[in-house]
Amino acid sequence: MSKSIDASKRSGGRIGGVIYVCVAGLFALAVAVQIFLAGMAIFVDASHWHDHVVFVRFFELFPLLLFIFSFAGGLPTGLRWMSLVILLLIFAQYFTAHVSGAGALHPVIAAVMFWVAVHVTVRGARSVFPRRAR
Repeated sequence: MSKSIDASKRSGGRIGGVIYVCVAGLFALAVAVQIFLAGMAIFVDASHWHDHVVFVRFFELFPLLLFIFSFAGGLPTGLRWMSLVILLLIFAQYFTAHVSGAGALHPVIAAVMFWVAVHVTVRGARSVFPRRAR
């Protein structure tokens, strides 16, 4: 009886971990698209600022999902903290976009956010899909 409970916990944790990795990967991709949209607005047509502003609404809450699925997936504590770091970076983005004089930090924070998102995706994938000894 306890073996079947352990197996269901493992499969539930595995599913939570897989969802975590997928959300983290989608978040990294979304940040890249967001940076691209900003570049389009700067170098092609300023009308793309609207796309940049609207698109963030699609993925701004992904860090909360990462936080939740880090528990469901039984992932390392460091990944939980990193999901909260990403959330703080999003708040920092809103701050730099709306406070005079802070705007120069906006692209820097975007670059850091992309790097953290890729790091979290890779580290999460290594936790969920460990390499087997050969």
